[in-house]
This record gives sequence, structure tokens and C-alpha cells, in this order.
Amino acid sequence: MHHLITEIQSQGIQVPEDIIGRRGGAGPAEGRAFLVNGLPVSVPIGADYVSNSPFSLMESHSFKHDLLEPSHLLKPQSDLLKSDDLLKPYALLKNGKPISTIKVVPEPKFYGQSTDEGVPYKQIALLHGKDCLATTVLQQCIHWKNSKKCSFCATENSLSNQQTIAKKTPVQLAQVAKAAREMDGVTHMVLTSGTGDPPGSEIAYLAECVRAIKAHANIPVQVQIAPPNDLGLIDQLADAGVESIGIHIESFDFNILSKVAPAKAQIGLNHYEKAWKKAVHLFGVNQVSSFIIAGLGESMRSIAWGSEFLADLGVYPFVVPLRPIPGSQLASATPPDSENMKQIYHAVAKILRNKGIATDKIKAGCARCGACSALSSYETKKSHETKEYQLICHSARNQTEQSEAFRIRQNVFVHEQGLFDMTDKDENDEKDTDSIHLVAKKENKIIGTVRVYRGAGQNHWIGGRLAVEKDFRSTSAGSFLVQEAMKRVKKKGCEMFTAHIQKKNIPFFLKLGWAPMEDVKNHFGKPHQKMLANLNLVSKDII
Repeated sequence: MHHLITEIQSQGIQVPEDIIGRRGGAGPAEGRAFLVNGLPVSVPIGADYVSNSPFSLMESHSFKHDLLEPSHLLKPQSDLLKSDDLLKPYALLKNGKPISTIKVVPEPKFYGQSTDEGVPYKQIALLHGKDCLATTVLQQCIHWKNSKKCSFCATENSLSNQQTIAKKTPVQLAQVAKAAREMDGVTHMVLTSGTGDPPGSEIAYLAECVRAIKAHANIPVQVQIAPPNDLGLIDQLADAGVESIGIHIESFDFNILSKVAPAKAQIGLNHYEKAWKKAVHLFGVNQVSSFIIAGLGESMRSIAWGSEFLADLGVYPFVVPLRPIPGSQLASATPPDSENMKQIYHAVAKILRNKGIATDKIKAGCARCGACSALSSYETKKSHETKEYQLICHSARNQTEQSEAFRIRQNVFVHEQGLFDMTDKDENDEKDTDSIHLVAKKENKIIGTVRVYRGAGQNHWIGGRLAVEKDFRSTSAGSFLVQEAMKRVKKKGCEMFTAHIQKKNIPFFLKLGWAPMEDVKNHFGKPHQKMLANLNLVSKDII
């Protein structure tokens, strides 16, 4: 099923004339929402390249039922709405041969409603997927005025085409949210916005809208913003009751990003990282997401690198194929090849499992809806992979995890080994340092930790404080932490990674490719060996 979703999202479906799709907007908007085995899937249907697609729809009564719905496709998803069973099925054909059934998500009932002022609800918010309500609260963006707009975006075109209104009020949004929940079973909502003038000024208004929605409709809300200069502004969204937040970078290849989204490129990765960390602190792991658009010209390795960077922070990397939108600067582009997307999805799904990140934990937003990406369908853990993913490793994502790492270190280095009298903490554990504290988990319990920090040289990093709880030393947590530390510092541009280790641990590090440096010397009263990591051993073959 996941491969089928990938193929139709890249190639589109040729549909009968009576099936009309969306043709503009701020995101991957051209297309129509379908249900494939109960999963919502947004598929291009109107772009020029779709005319070459091998996929098409036809009335299902034209074919034998057993050809259309093989047993593995008849099993409904656990979250499949009861009303889905009543939808008209179509035969999905590939090169003229039926391969499955597919259902069209119908136009929601709330589209027929209007405000007291006569504004159609459809111009205020739209149904995405099968149960997600989405809207661009402020349809205008400052970057359109200063020639820095995103090439893949057509947000102001929707305004000029009178498909929407420039500014949705809190009252309007609350009314539509309530109607969509009561009439169509909408379960969560996404608020996005053009960037204000000055950037960041839109956040206070978004918070005001969220308060109205919560008071009137009480559904989970995700807000999508660019990182403001003052990251303290994000607190307003948390105070308003936002459950989830999207801070979208689109690409980790900054040469590409500077061409397709120059305003985002100017923000810089460092500020994005600070924003993601701030958001994870406020909203929690899995409740922060970032779009990564495949097909902008970046390599598959860049997408995997960025996905791992995000997942380690506790951010969900929502990888989507480029969906060229009519009226955007990339309108004549085509989505990435489906075979490439399959490789990307497999790699990113593996990263998610290894970092404990998953779609089903997200409370609201595009990644919970999932219609614009096949990624969620690749996330299912295979039985033969269960053992491999019993251990996960990532940065300490909050104060609780960091405190647990310190507790383990205290037990090992103070109580067990007696290396320190009172505490093993030093200046590299201070809050304002750029030290990275990694933790290893087994069944969601932290069982080990290691610390890395910058050395005297710009490209020199130092590792230390490797500690694993006594009851879990038979696991591979120690080597897992060291290998993750090597990977992490290499991502930071490290060229020399060293560590002072106890003499008894030399064989362990030799097996991991480390080499001795200098002579054995006493360190904290015990013989220690300075070791150098072979960073060439860090795998580049993420895909």
C-alpha cells in the first residue's frame, strides 16, 4: 500500500471530469483527497504532467469486485470513520488494469454554510485529508512584496482569484471550526499565515485566533510559523492553548534554499535549531514538525541528514514530494520520481524509529493528517526489526532527560567508581555551553549517556562521561552511544574527535575504530588513555 501511495502522489491520477480538485494555496495544494485503504492521500489530478500518468479512475461496477479489493486491502484502518464505508468506490487502474479501489473524500457539509456577513465558510477554511481543517489566517506575506517569496507557494494567488479572504477573524475561524467538527467530524485544525510586517508580528494575532477556536470549538490546533527573531514570541502560542507547532525549513541544502525560499535561508540553520529546541520545550517531543520538500533539487542524502537532525531534537520531519502549484514560480516543475521517494521514505522511517518519533503521537497538524506524504505508511515497525530498535539514542530533549543523564553519571563516576568526591559535573555541563548530552533509551527508560563538547580548535570536539546503568551493560548501549557521538560531532563539522578514557576501556574503543594518542597518564587519580576517533567510519550511506 505504501508504495502505491508513493506512486500516485508522484505521478497523479487521471480522473473523470466530475471530480474537481483544489488548484492553489500556500502548501502542496493542487489535487484532491482520496482514501486508500482508509488512509487520506492528497493526489495531483490537474497538473499537466498528470496526463502522462499510468493511473486512472473508473466506475467500480465495471469490474469484478474480487479484482478490485484483494483481502489485504479490505481490512479497514483502526481510525477509519464509519461514514467512509458509505462513500462511492472507484476502480484505480494502472495502465488500464484494475489494481485496487479508491474513494474520493466528498466535499464537506460545512462548505454550504456562510457567516452572517455572507462570507462562505469555504473561503475561511478548507478540509484537508479526511478530518483536518486548515486555513491561512493572513493570506498576504511580506516576502511577496520584497521579492523573497517562496517559489513553491501561491498563497496570494488564492487571494487574487477570490478563493479566500485576506484576513480571517477569530470569530469567523471559531464558527467554521465548530461547524466542521459538528457537521463533518473534523478532529484537528491547522492555522498558517503569511509572514507579517515586521516578521513575527503575525504571532500575536494567531494566538488570538487560537483562543477563540478553543473557546468555541475546543479542538486540537497546530500553528505554523517562521522562526521569529524574538523566540519568546512563541510562548504566546503555548499560552493560547496550541497543542502542536510547525516551523518549516523546507530544505537543508542552503544553496537550494537560498534560491527557492530566500527569506528562510536568511534565517539560518542555527536560529532554526534554537526555535525547534524552544518549541520542543514548550509543546513536547513529537509536537513540533518541519516540512522537508523533496524535489527542489537537493540530494537524497541531504533529506536524510536533515530528517535525522530534526528527529534527534524531537521534531517530526514531515517529508513531502514537491507538489507544483498553479500560479507559483515552480508551476511547471514535476514531482520527484516515485522510486527515489520510496528510498527516501524507507530511510526516514528508519530514522524515526531509531529516534522514537512517530506520526501517531502527534496531536494536530499536517503530519497528523498525513495526506500530502506517504511517510506515515512506511513507519510501521517490521517484526524482524524489533530487536534492532529496542535501543534508541538522541539528545537530551528536556530538563527531565538531562537530569536523568546526570543521575546515571553520578551513580557511575561518584558512587560506583569513586572518580569524584561529590559530583562529576564541570563547566561543560553549564546551561549556556554548547555541550551535547546524548541519552540511550530502552523501552522509553534512559539507561545511558555520553557528553560531547567543543575543544580548543574550531573543528575539535571532545567526548566523555560515557556511563551506562549497571543492569544494562550487557546491551550494546555503550557502543551505540559512542557511535552516535561520532556521528553527531561529524555533523557539526568536527575533524578531530578525542576522549580521555580509563585504561581498562581501551579494548572497547579499539573495536570501535579509535586509536591511542600520547602515553597513558593519570587523570582523576586513575590511568587514562587519550584516544582519537576515526570519523571516516561514520556511515555516509543513510540512503
